[in-house]
Amino acid sequence: MQGDTEVGEGCRFFPFSSIGQPPQDLKFRGERTRLRIGRDNIFREFVTVHVGTAAGGGETRIGDHNLFMAYAHVAHDCRVGSHTIFANAATLAGHVTVEDYATIGAFTGVHQFCRIGRHAFLGGYTVLTQDALPYVLTVGNRAASYGINVIGLKRKNFAPDAIRALKKAYQVLVRSRRPRERALEELRPEIEGHEEVRYLAEFIGASERGVAR
Repeated sequence: MQGDTEVGEGCRFFPFSSIGQPPQDLKFRGERTRLRIGRDNIFREFVTVHVGTAAGGGETRIGDHNLFMAYAHVAHDCRVGSHTIFANAATLAGHVTVEDYATIGAFTGVHQFCRIGRHAFLGGYTVLTQDALPYVLTVGNRAASYGINVIGLKRKNFAPDAIRALKKAYQVLVRSRRPRERALEELRPEIEGHEEVRYLAEFIGASERGVAR
């Protein structure tokens, strides 16, 4: 480990992982920036995680209980939540946000400033240049969404009625092309009754790069 790096208890670092090195950003001039890592994370062989940059807030941050498989890369100023999985050679450019319980497949590349929602699943070799929807299977070059990740949510013990509500919300918000206000009005019972649907609607509404459809 190098630089201003803070690591929580229980983290495991395998041979040749490189943690806290300067970012691969030509604007970086050696300013004092940080890397903050939570507890019980696993960094396998050749994983690289870099400190932040002054222009990006000065900090790269990783939560708890994450698995970074061999050759995964987390660039400067990224925000990674907790309980995520990065398969082999999954790569984040700078300023990416990855929310809790997301899975990023092997050899997937994520463009800078993208967001990956909670419980999102990105298939292997995906090229993501827009935001990846929460609860949704996103795959391809360029990335496209393929519906709610029903099998994954069942494995995580999501309630059947929550999965049904998410499937309806996905059809209305993503596939139907209805005007946003009309779609939200149609989904009002699901939004009021299911936190997952409310979060999905808010995630889409807050997107600055657009979402992978």
